[in-house]
Amino acid sequence: MGNDAVNKLLILNGPNLNLLGTREPETYGTITLDEIENDCAAHASEQGFTVDFRQTNTEGTLVDWLQEASGTAIGIILNAAAYTHTSIAIHDAVAAIEVPVIEVHLSNVFAREDFRHHSFVSDVAAGVIIGLGAQGYILAIDALASMLRNQS
Repeated sequence: MGNDAVNKLLILNGPNLNLLGTREPETYGTITLDEIENDCAAHASEQGFTVDFRQTNTEGTLVDWLQEASGTAIGIILNAAAYTHTSIAIHDAVAAIEVPVIEVHLSNVFAREDFRHHSFVSDVAAGVIIGLGAQGYILAIDALASMLRNQS
């Protein structure tokens, strides 16, 4: 890992998360993705990390970003959104990298439609945080910080 990766967390967000704040507020709340990004950057800074926060609606872009993370980030927070339940490619990308990944979901997927109950990411992630809204990202930062401290 290069020096730029020593303290960088990569926070990756999948499809439709750019619509947070207006999309199904009864499920996802009214917080926007920009607000989540600002909260993550501030909290990560308190933990000694910088944040590279990204969102895409494209599955292949998420796979590319995961693959690139091996040389550029020390930990990943991944909200793959709907791709969680459909993408073997994202599963394989997470399995192929040596960077710890925490899977995050804003809503409690187990209280929703049956098709959301299966994750192709969970079995290759270091941990999973589900149903705690935007606070899940903050908890994921804390979890990665703890994991990384214990590794050193």
